[in-house]
Amino acid sequence: MKKVFPILFITILLTNTLTFAQNLLGFDAKNVQKQLDLETKFDARLNAKNLQEWMKQMSSKPHYVGSPHDRDNAVYMRDLFRSWGYEARIDTSYTLFPTPKTRQLELVSPTIFKASLVEPALKEDATSNQLKDHLPTYNCFSADGDVTAELVFVNYGTPADYEVLEKMGISVKGKIVIVKYGNSWRGLKPKLAAEKGAVGCIIYSDPKDDGYGQGEVYPQGPFRNEHGVQRGSVLDLPIQPGDPLTPNYGHTKNAKKLDYKEATSIMTIPVLPISYGDALPLLKAIGGRLAPESWAGQLPIAYHIGPGPAKVHLKLEFDFKVEPLFNVIAVMKGSEFPDQWILRGNHHDGWVFGAADPLSGMVAEMEEARAIGELAKTGWRPKRTIVFCAWDGEEPGLLGSTEWAETFQDELQKKAVVYLNSDGNERGFLYAGGSHTLEKFFNQVTRNVIDPQKNISVSERLRANMLVNGSSESKKEAKTRGDLRIGALGSGSDFTPFLQHLGISAMNVGFGGEGEGGEYHSIYDSYDMYIRFKDPDFAYGVALAKTMGRTVLRLSEAEVLPFDFQSFANTMQKYGSEVEELLESQKAKTEENNQLVKDGTYAAATDPKKPYTIQMLDEVPYINFAPLKNSLLRLEKSANAYTLAVKNSDKLSAAELKKLNEILYKAERSLLSTDGLPMRPWYKHQIYAPGYYTGYGVKTMPLVRESIEQRKWKDAEEGVKITAKALDNFTNQIDLALEVLKK
Repeated sequence: MKKVFPILFITILLTNTLTFAQNLLGFDAKNVQKQLDLETKFDARLNAKNLQEWMKQMSSKPHYVGSPHDRDNAVYMRDLFRSWGYEARIDTSYTLFPTPKTRQLELVSPTIFKASLVEPALKEDATSNQLKDHLPTYNCFSADGDVTAELVFVNYGTPADYEVLEKMGISVKGKIVIVKYGNSWRGLKPKLAAEKGAVGCIIYSDPKDDGYGQGEVYPQGPFRNEHGVQRGSVLDLPIQPGDPLTPNYGHTKNAKKLDYKEATSIMTIPVLPISYGDALPLLKAIGGRLAPESWAGQLPIAYHIGPGPAKVHLKLEFDFKVEPLFNVIAVMKGSEFPDQWILRGNHHDGWVFGAADPLSGMVAEMEEARAIGELAKTGWRPKRTIVFCAWDGEEPGLLGSTEWAETFQDELQKKAVVYLNSDGNERGFLYAGGSHTLEKFFNQVTRNVIDPQKNISVSERLRANMLVNGSSESKKEAKTRGDLRIGALGSGSDFTPFLQHLGISAMNVGFGGEGEGGEYHSIYDSYDMYIRFKDPDFAYGVALAKTMGRTVLRLSEAEVLPFDFQSFANTMQKYGSEVEELLESQKAKTEENNQLVKDGTYAAATDPKKPYTIQMLDEVPYINFAPLKNSLLRLEKSANAYTLAVKNSDKLSAAELKKLNEILYKAERSLLSTDGLPMRPWYKHQIYAPGYYTGYGVKTMPLVRESIEQRKWKDAEEGVKITAKALDNFTNQIDLALEVLKK
């Protein structure tokens, strides 16, 4: 059945299309058609067969950090970039990269069971038989350990889950926790467990979230089978990504290194991932209190919390060795502004074969580069320098990009205009996050890229999905807001060092939502899996290449860099309202909690004989948000003035235009604080940061927001002032741009 879109939706789309036809952000009216013609020529050169060929080659063997095929892939890409006309090289950094020597997990009481810890080969998956060549199932940057203790089931191991356990009077001190993947980043699960006193952590994928609860399992279907295991890093990313031996500076050949035992971002307890096949006997043996209904997974058991009587022996030992990182850097120098760099990146290392993660995104980037190289061979040259990057070591902790960014940080802060990232890609809907100064610009780009399934723009398709499946807020905005709001960036991919450490405006873009599967970080993330279930004809790989290729080309060719401050100001107003509302919700939570304490304990529905215990909370004080509100008002005023003034940019001299553009692309730097965030000074951005207890998930205005969440009232009050100052610094940059335009 054909879907009928609301009249209002169609009106918005027509309005957007007409507006788009009349202007292109950053371009004089006389140059708009020239730019669109260039992009049409770019599109015509894209070929899905190239993506397929490159993925098959690069995913044919395991290509984790330090492996032979990791190096081979880097050389392969470098040579391709050179053949397309780029100055291409391999920049080598180094990193600590622990790999397992010993992995043992045994149930020793009340019954005996030894976990297999193996993903078997499948006849339907051609590369899965390379069992001796790939990394075993493990969590990188786990601590060594040999522990025997009772098991406690802690659901997803989030702060909220531990609050429930504490109210039940259940402690994990001296225990080993077993926790489900999902609902938070994997590294936070052992981190929180260790903070609560646990001596070990086991992470498994429950079939309800990642297995037969979602559909047919691999190889019959795309979902995780009973043997599949999610490898992954547990480096403390919310503290700092990159090599833990060289904090804040690049690990070059002669760099001073810490001893790994001194590193602060390595996990302090042993942690091991397992399949739900191996998890079943362990969970079945746990007794004690019945878990809340919302904690239950889909294994054929009643889920209990413990502790005990299940007792397990966990033994892990690692080889803490240093390995090289091979970052491929391909440069096409700009003809007019060679010292203004448009950076485009994706990582190339995988936990095993890495077809979906990351090669689906990497091959799209390569095709972008090839098509732009073909344009250059016709005599066209970009105005600004374009730098294509293929990062190594992303999977263990954003290692390659962070070490490279730290090594070249001075030059990057002078020259980098923007960093554009992608990672894995599959068929489905556009997703985008990034600096909100790029929101209006990116909306224009996506209105001109056609979705390969629906034959409408990828922007229109995303809006339609929001209208049908979005939250109440996103539905409202999809109906009433001309531009789709892009998300804020937390962490989890290679944009982090550029945006949150160096203050370089960034975007993270891809397609997804319809390439179902449970191959993530397993041996089954293979070429065979990808072409069956993810993007069989690589149509969405081409869609990603079109989207990001147009983004690169517009940024390289724009007369005035297409940063827009009204979208940024609007989003900052939204974040300011959210932190005020958060404080009010803390007041309500405190009042409710303290009233329950006064009324006495209350029984848990799962076991009325064992009531919850709760304690009084300190009262929420008044916090003065006036400095933040005043900064937001000033920001809005200057943003509106810039939008009007920039219409006259065609009257600027070449020198004035160069000065204006430098102010524009360096504006994001003004949102950094030299002191960084509390307890993690590497993160310097005062608007976007990964949450201290969310990992990948973003916390906007993080100093204010997290202080309120953690009930650190003095820090929250100070955070308002620091955030306001950062926004004032940003507004000062807009005002400098206005001065150039008014002359």
